[in-house]
Amino acid sequence: MGLTIKEVILISLLAYVYSLDRHSTQIAGKITILYGALAGLILGDFKQGLEIGATLQLMSLGVANLGGASMPDYPTAAIISATIAITSGKGMAAGMAIGLPVGMLGMNFDVLIKLINSAIAKRAQNFAHKKQFGKMTRTIPLATIIYPLESTIPVFIAIVFGKSVVQAILNFMPQWFTVGLNVAGGMLPAVGFAMLLVYMPLKKYGYWLIVGFVATAYLKMPVLGVALLGAAAAIHLYLSLSSKNKVMANTSNNVGNLSEEDMEDE
Repeated sequence: MGLTIKEVILISLLAYVYSLDRHSTQIAGKITILYGALAGLILGDFKQGLEIGATLQLMSLGVANLGGASMPDYPTAAIISATIAITSGKGMAAGMAIGLPVGMLGMNFDVLIKLINSAIAKRAQNFAHKKQFGKMTRTIPLATIIYPLESTIPVFIAIVFGKSVVQAILNFMPQWFTVGLNVAGGMLPAVGFAMLLVYMPLKKYGYWLIVGFVATAYLKMPVLGVALLGAAAAIHLYLSLSSKNKVMANTSNNVGNLSEEDMEDE
């Protein structure tokens, strides 16, 4: 595709930095248009990179990996699509034809690396139980270092070897392996939501969970409707607590003033 070694390194590094930021600092998060534009900037065609990133940004609107679910990696697809489109000279269609399969390959890597990081977290936890805190602090960063490989490896393979190799890798994966990844990927959202529920004040506000479930499962209310219902409940609760706190504050002030008057009378 006519990429120089420097360009291959910079594009792969861009994919690594994107994934590292996504799972740590969250400065840019998953802004697809940004990474398409940066890939275009590296390759000398900022405008085309921006256009490809914007197109994929539209495709990704409303798609979210809630609870730890895996989804196509659109920023990675934007990096690849911009790279292929600019270096091949065949335009956006050619770039996206390769970028989207790479995004799907990245999704499989995402599940695999999540499983590896679970083992790393378990090992760090064992060190903590044994009070070996030095080993624990050296183990935890491994997960942060490994995670960005979910984007870097597919990007490197695609820009060096092309779509045929990416598709061959997807086809080569045995059925038991892909089925296993799908099962694990299907379990991750349930595990993620279960972890969230542990930290939520269900004993106090658990009935709202039932309201949301009924609205979604039986009334077929869309997510936006449920969110607006939750927002209305949150506003009502906030106003009620604010009013209650004001009454308690006024009562405390009145009691304090009466106590001062009694002391003056004495």
